[in-house]
Amino acid sequence: MSEDFAIAVPAPRGTHSEFDAWHMRRAIELAARGQGLVEPNPLVGCVIVQTDGGVVGEGFHTRFGAPHAEIEALKVAGARARGATLYCTLEPCCHYGKTPPCTEAIQAAGIKRVVAALADPFPAVSGGGLRALEASGIETEVGLLAEDARHLNAPYLKLVERGLPWIIAKWAMTLDGKLATRTGDSRWISGEAALRVTHQLRGRVDAILIGSGTAAADDPLLTARPAGPRRAARVVLDSRAVLLLDSQLVRTARETPVLVAVGPDAPEKNERDLTDAGCEVWRCMAADSQQRLHALLQELGRRKMTNVLIEAGGRLLGSLLDAGQIDEVHAFIAPKLIGGSSAASPCTGAGVERMNDALRLEEPHVRTLGDDVYISGRMHRGG
Repeated sequence: MSEDFAIAVPAPRGTHSEFDAWHMRRAIELAARGQGLVEPNPLVGCVIVQTDGGVVGEGFHTRFGAPHAEIEALKVAGARARGATLYCTLEPCCHYGKTPPCTEAIQAAGIKRVVAALADPFPAVSGGGLRALEASGIETEVGLLAEDARHLNAPYLKLVERGLPWIIAKWAMTLDGKLATRTGDSRWISGEAALRVTHQLRGRVDAILIGSGTAAADDPLLTARPAGPRRAARVVLDSRAVLLLDSQLVRTARETPVLVAVGPDAPEKNERDLTDAGCEVWRCMAADSQQRLHALLQELGRRKMTNVLIEAGGRLLGSLLDAGQIDEVHAFIAPKLIGGSSAASPCTGAGVERMNDALRLEEPHVRTLGDDVYISGRMHRGG
């Protein structure tokens, strides 16, 4: 955007908070453009508005390490930022990281008022940005459209507050709920349009997690084609380190990272062979498989992996569901019937005992992709 950027918005009508909300919604819209580009940083958008209601600057965080949204918007606004109100989806930072503090730039620009949707729970900020602005005489408000902003940055918030990545479960199944035939054949359940969505998902996550059974049965490559904004690490939960050395994953490990999570009983020779082939082997000494799964998620969180896509079979998906770790679902339902009592289903595990206890999606999106039905949404949390 050039420094001549300026757009007119409708004059304030009704309460002043309604006018503020109009601009905050725009900031949230801008912030969403950074998805897949800025992680592990949060998605942030910013709008700067002069007292006459005119927008003089807009910006969003475009990529990890690039200037923050506030800096981008201030650059566009230039001298017109003096005396203006700055709307941002997250509290401005007040520390030196990849970039200088946004609070200093806001103060220097002469901004009169800052409206933030959310306080930033990141320990180096955590209210300090708002306090620094207030100390310099800038009026601050926090909480406008907080739920919308929290929904936008749910993966970032989970990582910062709980140290765990946002878990996205994806599967394709037939109309009778099967992942494959009784012989294990699953290519292809869904059509080309569904496959394109899958590759888009792969292109915006930090890691793709499967189990050793899926690795053996499907020999997947697990890359985004065409490539997306991120290159996901391929992670295999493989307690005995039995991932085949001639598998597509191992053969491409030097091009795209492969992390093999093994248990305490994995043979050291298998570990050495995988390491020599270019894989990273991560060993967890916990005897219980559920404990090892949770430890792996903690390790991925420690590595600042914000979004993790699960493309596994029913056992791993069921374990994650039982543990309450699935945050988002993308399911593709093909109009096909294959039957078979031994054919795999999307989720096994213990499951719930009563239908009233069934886990459900919150405000699911349902649409057709070719002949398939595509259902996506986030898991309902709370009462």
